[in-house]
Amino acid sequence: MRPRDAATRAPASSAATGPAGGAADPEALLSVRNLSVAFGGTRVVDGVSFALAPGECLALVGESGSGKSVTARTLIGLTGRHRAAERTTVTADALRLADRDLLLPAGDRRWRGIRGSQVGLVLQDALVSLDPLRTVGREIEDSLRLHTRLRGRERAARVRGLLASVGLDASVAGRRPDQLSGGMRQRALIASAIALDPPLLIADEPTTALDATIQAQVLGLLADLRRRGSAMLLISHDLSVVGSVADRIAVMRDGRIVEQGTARQVLTAPRHDYTRMLLRAVPSGKPRGTRLTIPGDGAGATAVAETTGAGPAPSAPAPSVEAVSLRKTFVGADGAPFDAVSDVSFTLMPGRTLGLVGESGSGKSTTARLVLGLAAPDAGEVRLFGGPWSSLPESARRPARPRLGAVYQDALGSFDPRLTVGALLVDALSAGKTSRARAHPEGVHRLLGLVGLEPALAGRQPRTLSGGQRQRVAIARALAPGPSVLVCDEPVSALDVSVQAQILDLLDDLQGRLGLSYLFISHDLAVIRHVSDDVAVMRAGRIVEHGATERVFSAPRHAYTRRLLAAGFPSPA
Repeated sequence: MRPRDAATRAPASSAATGPAGGAADPEALLSVRNLSVAFGGTRVVDGVSFALAPGECLALVGESGSGKSVTARTLIGLTGRHRAAERTTVTADALRLADRDLLLPAGDRRWRGIRGSQVGLVLQDALVSLDPLRTVGREIEDSLRLHTRLRGRERAARVRGLLASVGLDASVAGRRPDQLSGGMRQRALIASAIALDPPLLIADEPTTALDATIQAQVLGLLADLRRRGSAMLLISHDLSVVGSVADRIAVMRDGRIVEQGTARQVLTAPRHDYTRMLLRAVPSGKPRGTRLTIPGDGAGATAVAETTGAGPAPSAPAPSVEAVSLRKTFVGADGAPFDAVSDVSFTLMPGRTLGLVGESGSGKSTTARLVLGLAAPDAGEVRLFGGPWSSLPESARRPARPRLGAVYQDALGSFDPRLTVGALLVDALSAGKTSRARAHPEGVHRLLGLVGLEPALAGRQPRTLSGGQRQRVAIARALAPGPSVLVCDEPVSALDVSVQAQILDLLDDLQGRLGLSYLFISHDLAVIRHVSDDVAVMRAGRIVEHGATERVFSAPRHAYTRRLLAAGFPSPA
């Protein structure tokens, strides 16, 4: 983490350095003083104050549920109703954008003159935010058609200029969002947000789950916009992401700002215990085996209870998993075949972690599917514990399947929504023979204890759990059959940094206790460096570099690896 030096100007809210925020600067573009938002009888934002000057970037940082996004959406009248039966109440001593009062009802027509023209909004999931039925050009042109007097050719030229300003070719205007990469979609969303040159841009988790190189590109683009004079409110749960862009950081917890100051001060000399906890949870710079959490850091114990009976991997020298010259070919949207995986070989030994890293589309997840036997290679083979695996028919693989488990990024999406936590675990314990929660009560309690969850959660629906609790349930389900190998495909990329730290510590504990082998897939270089014994770097379906983790990170041999590391660990500004 290397914070940007913000000494070039005095912050607009120099008085607002404490949790209360102090008085807003009358010359600030945005003034927020004592903002509170309640859904029904529950206050989710409580006394928040800050100010923002033209050309300045304030990062609002905190865990999920801290009130960051509610604060941001309130500034553009999108707080709305939390539930149909609950009334939203917004109060503030001051809530102004230049000379405009933002204390307007959510449905007030005056918001139409503020959204887009005065405040632009960039959300996390560009694929959901962009209309899947329209081209990117039509999406960007909409605001120009509704809010300007530009004619058709003028609007088209403006769209091309906006795309160029975010580093996209004019041809992108004719493509739909599903035809673009994640980074291109996010850039298109930013182009749409700045189409009317709003003086304030709100970016709500704009880089979460993006590859290191794409994340660096998007952050660089946001920094360019700030340098051109746009004020920016950057929402993130990750302190390490905001340091290269933000002038100031405000840390939120339970609806309140608990610490506020310059980026350098907050990141290098935090005053609040909660800020220090968030910084400690960042895996960057933490060697393999170093714990990221301490008792009391967050909800959920990380101590490991009794095992499920899945002993350590075989003591024989045979590899747990061996991939030999794997190739998998698909047919692209244009009808042309392409190799998603090409000549991929690696060895995963018992009790060790192999990190597989690369950009989206590099072939990581396809490789995982080949290892799990969910797809058949077109060439090469996967061997499991020294014996054949991918070459066997499914009927022959079935007896060995309990020794190979998987943990995915979207835990909730991988669960049957009709089942309780206990039923999900019973289903895994019985190999699908029953999901009656009372069939294996001792096994369910043992599994929950293994991942640091209370037995009472067995009766809960997964949708009522937090993200960290759901991921722990996913790990417990994967451990139920007693595997020796876990394939972890982006298991922490969508989690808050503090919850991520808890899950990474849990996986490390389980590996030490059960002797598990991990194939750990991630686009997050800091996570890969922290968890892995060895690293394989993938690009365009091939492994371009493979070796011991510290050797790869400290002395990369391939130009792509060096570029990837430069994007993930940028030099000081």
